[in-house]
Amino acid sequence: MAALGIAFEVQEVSLQHRPSGGRPIDLVHLARQTGGDKSLETEVLVLFARQARQAVAQIGDMKKQARSELAHKIAGAAKGVGASDVARCASIVEAEPGNAAAIAAFTKAVVEADNFIVGLMR
Repeated sequence: MAALGIAFEVQEVSLQHRPSGGRPIDLVHLARQTGGDKSLETEVLVLFARQARQAVAQIGDMKKQARSELAHKIAGAAKGVGASDVARCASIVEAEPGNAAAIAAFTKAVVEADNFIVGLMR
């Protein structure tokens, strides 16, 4: 029963209001971070997407301490590009590295952000 409460809590966190019109990446924040340099924005987003996809691929097989450290790293990167859902979910995984629902929410947030980034690159 406790696991259901945790899963519900994680789901609520990942569904909070997103800045920038509900998009997975806050483009206004990203523009401020890059000084409006579109080339730099693209470079930063591509690097973030690669790093986040790699984290999703690895996180399930890691020991709790390594998972927590990876989640911390991704949370920081996500904050930098304005991927607030990824940052929130990664922070939960960092704090609760054994929480399967948190890992699932993190994975979902990364997939949404990655799909958004791919769409921007077209």
